[in-house]
Amino acid sequence: MDRGTQFVGQSGAFLDAVERASRAAPMRRPVLVIGERGTGKELIAERLHRLSARWGEPLITLNCAALPETLIEAELFGHEQGAFTGATRARAGRFEEADKGTLFLDELATLSMAAQERLLRAVEYGEVTRIGASKPVRVDVRIVAATNEDLPALAEAGKFRADLLDRLSFEVITLPPLRVRDGDIPVLADYFGRRMGTELGWERWPGFSDHAMAALEEHQWPGNVRELRNVIERAVYRWDDWERPIAHIVFDPFESPWKPLPPVHPGEAQTDAPARIPQAAPAARLDTVADLRAAVDAHEKAILEQALGRHRYNQRQTAKALNLSYDQLRHAMKKHGLSDSRVDPA
Repeated sequence: MDRGTQFVGQSGAFLDAVERASRAAPMRRPVLVIGERGTGKELIAERLHRLSARWGEPLITLNCAALPETLIEAELFGHEQGAFTGATRARAGRFEEADKGTLFLDELATLSMAAQERLLRAVEYGEVTRIGASKPVRVDVRIVAATNEDLPALAEAGKFRADLLDRLSFEVITLPPLRVRDGDIPVLADYFGRRMGTELGWERWPGFSDHAMAALEEHQWPGNVRELRNVIERAVYRWDDWERPIAHIVFDPFESPWKPLPPVHPGEAQTDAPARIPQAAPAARLDTVADLRAAVDAHEKAILEQALGRHRYNQRQTAKALNLSYDQLRHAMKKHGLSDSRVDPA
């Protein structure tokens, strides 16, 4: 399986976006791809290219935010020898490199107004002029651009050229964030988990425990699919027993009881910081509780499942972490139906 080009999902919102990209792919017109970070904008750009008549020609990518404003125009349009300090030889820009193919402009909203003006001419007339040159060069390039910004709002505020936006927005594909992709989290978790298990040489795939999957589905995923992939791969790699379902998920890899304290600057009073106390599983919303006993039992069970998973079902370590005796832990596990074959009392 190619790590970077897989489309995985079954939700209607996701499939609608993929279908729209498939329909737009054969067209020669520009396409804007809008979406939060980690939603797969570059994958959509590649799909637009591979399903077009240009599939055998170059797909050139430029991250507009990765270069300083002074260099972005030279990267896009090229330059002649001696055009500026450091230009020791002539160089073709990304437009010329993408001739007959597709140019993918990521982070489009970060382009300077001067670069936007030159881009507008390239889109409108199919001509680019290298910096320091007097004659334009004709190019045949299909532009796909991506951003996580609200371009119409930027255009209204005068921070993005409205005429350039008009020319680039023949089709606009807005990718849904992971949190609204109904049913896709279990599918993606299984896909990334199996792939990581194969990489680690696991003999079979154990899947995820019920409480681990519930935690995955309740998370808001600000980093979307990219964040989910990292969380799943980290959980599999840290779980060293493929005989049992993966039961511990770490969403924040930086979270630690030994996280360094912020430095004390000169003139600030130095105080003894309170020791960090590990937090239990979050409680249900209080205004939704209709049965106190059931809510308390559910919360207690969630804490036990989380602690058992964190300690790989080692009951003595779990009891110590929860400040319980071994017998108290065994009683609590029996109460909540957790004394099954998945739990090793060793």
